[in-house]
Amino acid sequence: MRKKRIAILTGGGDCPGINSVIRAVVKKAILEHGMTVIGIEDGFEGLILDKYKTLSYEDVSGILTLGGTILGTSNRANPYKYSVTKSGKTELKDLSKSVIRNIKKLNVDCLICVGGDGTLGIANRFFNDGVPVIGVPKTIDNDIKGTDISFGFDSAVQIATEGIDRVHTTAQSHHRVMIIEVMGRRAGWIALYSGVASGGDIILIPEIPYDISIVAKKVKERNKKGKRFSIVVIAEGARPQGGDVIVQRMGKDSSAPVRLGGIGFVLGEELEKITDLETRTVVMGHLQRGGAPTPFDRILGSQLGTHTIDLIHNEEFGNMIGVKGNNFTKVSLELVAKGTRLVPSNHMLIKSARSLGTSFGDSV
Repeated sequence: MRKKRIAILTGGGDCPGINSVIRAVVKKAILEHGMTVIGIEDGFEGLILDKYKTLSYEDVSGILTLGGTILGTSNRANPYKYSVTKSGKTELKDLSKSVIRNIKKLNVDCLICVGGDGTLGIANRFFNDGVPVIGVPKTIDNDIKGTDISFGFDSAVQIATEGIDRVHTTAQSHHRVMIIEVMGRRAGWIALYSGVASGGDIILIPEIPYDISIVAKKVKERNKKGKRFSIVVIAEGARPQGGDVIVQRMGKDSSAPVRLGGIGFVLGEELEKITDLETRTVVMGHLQRGGAPTPFDRILGSQLGTHTIDLIHNEEFGNMIGVKGNNFTKVSLELVAKGTRLVPSNHMLIKSARSLGTSFGDSV
């Protein structure tokens, strides 16, 4: 039988743990099945511009502990809405048919797409257009449907928690309200977990719109009790009741042009006016994406990578490898493409935090 040829790309934002997936895919594919593995450079852009290379066993040795991705990535290269500038004007073009031709030229039996909901949504469209695809869930936001957890999340929570811990001491010393803005456009998993882990007094997430008067009341009550500082952890996609998210800027050359950010500063100004207490805002930003992955993410990425090869060997295309409880399971990309996995309002961690006195901006 002809040995299989497979290709792998990493799309969307980078995060710790991607290289552990690449390493596991390449090593198992070669060692157990004698497969040839093609690495697509810079996400879907590599399929648009024909940028790729064959990955050998030696190419992936020593990359387990490295952050980022050795293949490069892009979150602006949706082949169905690719930004093209012509005569000074930028427009979005559908280059999917060209990409499919390039995939066929590579003569691969499967395309592995490592990415978040955006990347896997594109992967599902390619599967529906006849391309054999397998998805691997990757996002620090932990918001992919069909899986309890994605690699990168644990590393992001650790980084955010360490940052909040450091801010805690200066808040206590200067008797300030410290607001720490973390990532989370539509889902507040990072804010919830890092906020609870660091003892945040107030945690604001997109799923629970906050009332500024309740947030201010919580801060003032702490001040009256002699707690002359407060820690507020807020997701970038949080919004006030009846209000909207804060847009940092709009990008013209992207298929997803809205850039959120700045809600921490807006909240800080409002709190300072209402409470007359000094506030400072810290934006964690891309620090949450950088650096070496935690041991948990290295292990999870390795397991996801090896299970991906099993799906390919069994020709179970059109699926993502997900985590349910303590088990790995295949999840239809059709389900993954349906939207974002949000934090349920009755999540056990929210219940625990409330019982410890933490406010989510809807009650003191």
